[in-house]
Amino acid sequence: MIPTEIRSWNGATKAITDTWAADSLRGRFARGAVWSLVGAVISQGCGLAASVITARLLGREQFGEYGIIQSTVGMFGVFAGMGLGLTATKYVAELRVTNPHRAGRIIALSTAVALGTATTAAVALFAAAPWLAASTLNAPNLSAELRIATGVLFLNALNGTQTGVLAGLEAFRTIARVNLIRGVLTFPLAVAGVLLWNLRGAVAALVAAAAVGWILNHIAICAECRRNGIAVRWERFWPERTILWKFSLPAVLGGATATPAMWAASSILVNQPHGYAEMGIFSAANQWRNAVAFLPALLSQPLLSMLSNLSVGDSGSFRKLLRANLLLSFGLSLLIAAPIVVCSSWILKAYGGGFVVGRLVLILLVLATVISSTAAVIGQAIASLGRMWWGFNLNTVWALMLLSCAVLLVPRYGALGLATAFLASYLVHALTSALAYRFISQATSSIPVDLGRTYSERFSQKDD
Repeated sequence: MIPTEIRSWNGATKAITDTWAADSLRGRFARGAVWSLVGAVISQGCGLAASVITARLLGREQFGEYGIIQSTVGMFGVFAGMGLGLTATKYVAELRVTNPHRAGRIIALSTAVALGTATTAAVALFAAAPWLAASTLNAPNLSAELRIATGVLFLNALNGTQTGVLAGLEAFRTIARVNLIRGVLTFPLAVAGVLLWNLRGAVAALVAAAAVGWILNHIAICAECRRNGIAVRWERFWPERTILWKFSLPAVLGGATATPAMWAASSILVNQPHGYAEMGIFSAANQWRNAVAFLPALLSQPLLSMLSNLSVGDSGSFRKLLRANLLLSFGLSLLIAAPIVVCSSWILKAYGGGFVVGRLVLILLVLATVISSTAAVIGQAIASLGRMWWGFNLNTVWALMLLSCAVLLVPRYGALGLATAFLASYLVHALTSALAYRFISQATSSIPVDLGRTYSERFSQKDD
């Protein structure tokens, strides 16, 4: 007779083995999540350490200038990236097994268009930098730094598309390795840049880190395409352009409402009296908002690829995976946010004595991120069903809420008003996203499987 302890051990071992099985839905998600997690803590930790050192070396006001430069790059980055990373993830995930020839054309299309849009956006930022610095950001001295930041804009747009391709290939171990190397290099690059060239050096360090990421991603895509038997079809990608307005256009329009709204809200802040000092507080707190969102975003990175793969007929598995990821994102973001809230005073003290007054700003931002990380999972489900125009409408509502609250609160409360605007807008976004998904899923459930197949499969019934 086998002892109870041995039977329990064998049962636990079998459960783990079954979960990790190659053909298991849970196994695919577990492997993707684990490899997305590997290196994330070190990478994000190095980024936070770099931000602390940068803030201490630059001071509160210059750190606020550094923050608005990053926000400006993010705003232009929406148009530079054109939603091509999301597009690559969805269509490569759907086609890599059933139609690898077409998957290769999608990779070529995404890369070529990203190169064109990134170049256009970088040139636009370079040309507009003096006007933006003087007229919009109330800081004519930032013109040169904005022009240096065009390198970050260009390379990050290409990196986003590359990461989307790797996610579509479910190469999450490779993505983790790239993130780890880039994160580890960020700290020494940032410290050296600030010591050698002050604020301009901090911006130049961002360019160097982005360049490392692009090189590593390029090598990884070549290797993964060979492993999956996918040939990147440069000579015949243009007929696939239909997906640009069927999927990429609404994706970029969704970003074109959200990210510029963040930038506009930040611009309202820096145009107030002592605005850049307040922006310094907000930027420090925002680093920890990103830290709360980082792990849930990484662990849900396999989600769009897998949901897109399951959206064709397997509705039961689709719903199970979505529910599990909702719980995971909420639980993990709350677990990370709790100690940050408790230690908020000590965290901000590390940036310098002038940052401690922003304790409530930090608390409100990390609470907002718990909500936004959970709502983001619903957004991925909507994207996997191809309902990108719904995503655009939801982001528009969020952006209007953020800007309305910012106009009312920032002139009176500064950084605290901006943090409150973020919390209020994400509460509205979570509610509207849940209602939208409920409506979409009810409408989709009545469609037969053969009629409910995704656009990409209907587009090409046979391949050359």
